Amino acid sequence: MSKPVLHSIHVYPLKAAAGHAPREAVVEPWGPAGDRRWVLTDEKNRIITQRARPRMALVCVEALAGGAILASAPGREPLTVPVPAPGGTTTVEIWNDKVEGVPAGVAADAWFSDFLGIAVRLVHLDDPATRRPIDPRFARPGETVSFADGYPLLVTTLASLDALNTLIARGDRPEEGPLPMNRFRPNLVVGGTAAWAEDGWSRIAVGEVVLRVAKMCGRCVVTTTDQTTAERGREPLRTLARHRRFGDKLVFGQNLVPESPGSVRVGDPVRILEQGFARGTPTPGTAVESV
Repeated sequence: MSKPVLHSIHVYPLKAAAGHAPREAVVEPWGPAGDRRWVLTDEKNRIITQRARPRMALVCVEALAGGAILASAPGREPLTVPVPAPGGTTTVEIWNDKVEGVPAGVAADAWFSDFLGIAVRLVHLDDPATRRPIDPRFARPGETVSFADGYPLLVTTLASLDALNTLIARGDRPEEGPLPMNRFRPNLVVGGTAAWAEDGWSRIAVGEVVLRVAKMCGRCVVTTTDQTTAERGREPLRTLARHRRFGDKLVFGQNLVPESPGSVRVGDPVRILEQGFARGTPTPGTAVESV
């Protein structure tokens, strides 16, 4: 078995839209720089994601200098959206949290509304350091997160995807596989591990960045959405339900919280610092290596 290494990095400037894969990224306390700093909301200020609007998979958003974004979608002229000027905020309802953000303006709202066929509003998270604490059951005081589902980063492994695809091929819907990693929308993808090795990680180092495992990642209907066509199937949830069910969660990947900021680069070594993570609960691990 080769040593674990960072295979790819993924940043999603707009929650639920397609992102981009830089060769390196700065990891801030609340996640990769520029990751999920923007969100779409409905007329009741609730977030809009691929769960209800799979067509969002067809919107590609890239981070530009200074925090601006470039959005593109089939049949639409690309749109550059600058960071809105400081001013009045609006409340965004994201799961059980209410988070303040700054509206991007009517031009951006119109562009996204026209493409999705519903009235939406684009909102920017102006201050990720203070706006949204992480669930205190899995965090330390002062730790915050962006508009991500709940945690600053998500890690997956190539070996686990290969294992999952093998299970899908042996199941009753083999025609739906093999699935690409983009179904799971990770931030960090690690190569050179055994399948499901990440189940036992408690604390890891990727290059100069140390990250704590908060909890396993329970998967939803978004994983059944083809990220290139927005069409839905049954996999991988059908196979995860048979082989990767832990309590009421169908699990693939691990949620991470940075303990030290810094940069990560494709090809960086990934070191397992602690093992012994109890599934779904934030229990101390067993030291493997110190930094």
